[in-house]
Amino acid sequence: MNDRVNNPTPTPASAPSRVLICDDQELIRMGLRMVVDSQPDLTVVGEAADGDAAIAGVAALTPDLVLMDVRMPGLDGLAATERLCARADGPRILVVTTFDLDEYAYAALRAGANGFLVKDAPAEEILVTVRAVLRGEVMVAPSLTRRLVERFVLHAPAAVPAQRSRLAALTERERDVLTLVAQGLANGEIADRLFVGETTVKTHLGRILTKLGLRDRIHAVIFAYESGLVRVGD
Repeated sequence: MNDRVNNPTPTPASAPSRVLICDDQELIRMGLRMVVDSQPDLTVVGEAADGDAAIAGVAALTPDLVLMDVRMPGLDGLAATERLCARADGPRILVVTTFDLDEYAYAALRAGANGFLVKDAPAEEILVTVRAVLRGEVMVAPSLTRRLVERFVLHAPAAVPAQRSRLAALTERERDVLTLVAQGLANGEIADRLFVGETTVKTHLGRILTKLGLRDRIHAVIFAYESGLVRVGD
């Protein structure tokens, strides 16, 4: 993990965002701490070696963001993510894993995590992802979204009737947008495909999330497959 950052960093307008690092490997925690603490708008407030310690750390330190490993002894990152995401005032969770197609990381995203990061990502990418998640974005690249879906939703059960009935709330154009999102297209690509502006795509996506009661883009993708709107191979 390279901790050198070449791009200019933003000047913090307020107190630095508070980050808790959870990983059972001390060297990984050290590397992530070096990257995060090198920035004036970010600060590491604590470390944890397993899920239980992460939950205790969140209660004691009130971080804005947890960098959460997946595979750990004791309470793993998936279970810890589920518990933290169930809290109304919980921190944002950025899943950090060794493999970019880790089934546990997919499950953590489904449980409510706000992003997905591979441990050997360059420092610049780590910081871009951390800041985006802190802004409220869900950081899963469209190409990675499709790969995750193709690997894991392929083995999911047939469309759930309750999910399928919810599709009736969407207009035809909203279904078109949701279908293309689930197929891994970015907003600009969807705009080109539908001959509309990118702002219009964002508006449609916002309405889709509101109508279906979904948190973010990745959960919209999951819904599209589980409802049967999109099938692997489409």
